[in-house]
Amino acid sequence: MDHKVLAETVWDLVGGSSNVEQVTHCATRLRFNLRDRTKVQMESLKATSGVLGVVSKDTSFQVIIGAEVPNVYKYLSASGERTSGTSSDSGKEAAHKINKRGNWGSLFVYTITGIFVPILPPLTAAGMLKALLAILTTFKLVTNTSPTYVVINFMADAMFYFMPIFLANSAAKKFNCNPYLAMMLGGILLHPNFINMVTAGKEAGTMSSVFAIPIYNATYSASVIPIILSVWFMSKVEPIADRISPKMIKYFTRPMLTILVSGIVMLTALGPIGYIISQFIASVVNTINTVAGWIIPTAMGAFLPFMVMVGIHHGLTPIGINNRMTIGYDTIVYPGQLASNVAQGAAALAVSIKSKNKELKQLSSVTGVTAVCGITEPVLFGVTMRIKTNLIAAMCGGGAGGLFMGLIGVKNFSGGSPGLLTLPSYIGLDTPMSNFYFAAAGSGIAFIVSFVIAFILYKDQI
Repeated sequence: MDHKVLAETVWDLVGGSSNVEQVTHCATRLRFNLRDRTKVQMESLKATSGVLGVVSKDTSFQVIIGAEVPNVYKYLSASGERTSGTSSDSGKEAAHKINKRGNWGSLFVYTITGIFVPILPPLTAAGMLKALLAILTTFKLVTNTSPTYVVINFMADAMFYFMPIFLANSAAKKFNCNPYLAMMLGGILLHPNFINMVTAGKEAGTMSSVFAIPIYNATYSASVIPIILSVWFMSKVEPIADRISPKMIKYFTRPMLTILVSGIVMLTALGPIGYIISQFIASVVNTINTVAGWIIPTAMGAFLPFMVMVGIHHGLTPIGINNRMTIGYDTIVYPGQLASNVAQGAAALAVSIKSKNKELKQLSSVTGVTAVCGITEPVLFGVTMRIKTNLIAAMCGGGAGGLFMGLIGVKNFSGGSPGLLTLPSYIGLDTPMSNFYFAAAGSGIAFIVSFVIAFILYKDQI
């Protein structure tokens, strides 16, 4: 694949500079904000070699490339030749269009996706480092007191501990405010003096205050919701601070007023609200696990392909993260996604074995392996959605694997892209190895059921 040629072809087919407001990318997709979608040469775009699929949504126009998307994207954004986040109003315009239609659900998913997609690489790195530690300790290659363990562990924990700062940066870009001031808000939540103040307050049964306003005794390391709410509020404060600041000293007063107001409101109101919401979500998850823990993993395993197809699966990411940060593990998001991803890969591999079409054999084998490792967009748009029997097989296998893991209550401890490569993320230091074995068994059920059904049902089109 010539990445430069593909980038130039895609760019021209979506309308070029006159039609593109913004282009970003996630793990497998180029995401465009377009001025006029009627200018897109849709059929030619879909037929382009290297393009696995196209998704047109309220919020963005997505071109699925696969794992090579970063290499294609760099030619779209190199040397300022392409529009890459240069339109500061593009996010607001997209949100305005959604609001005008009254589609608040799309706006929520659009916002959450825009905030979490940029931090997926460090989240994946942290999860894989935790998985590596789990392997090393399981096979007694290192102990949990050895220097090697300690170093790798705090390398992985850095992403989770400082998550408010990472989220502050991406949230600021989504809410169109200063990312460095937003990161300062994240730093305030993690400052040692604040943490010590909260710890002392909890021990003494008292609360600190600022301007006589009480500060709730909560810590926010590894938190998700408080910083997102706070950066959103800052995006409303910043333009007001700009408007009321005297022109001659605006450079000084605008950031000061923004941080002073936003920081106080964050510590006294929005932080506690976000903390309470996080605890409530954790409580709901515990209730679901107690009453019917199999429902969501089963549904996730069966219907995740449709969620990925329209790009709303990233809206589930903060739920899984919040579960792990509050109760220590996730049982409703990642196990179901694991079953679905493995099932899709298995169905594609069945086709690669049974089909006599050389092109389809190569496509299904390559994308099938990628899917069982955790990245499904290539197989979804290249195989699953094009072959009805594969979709049926993937839904059955994913649902069966999700049901098994839901009934057992399989726990995910460190995230990562759900696939066989991240199975070690189901190993907990204080949890029996049976949890890992059950995760592997659930993956095996998803694989076998999907593979068998796809192999039986698939027939080459003559």
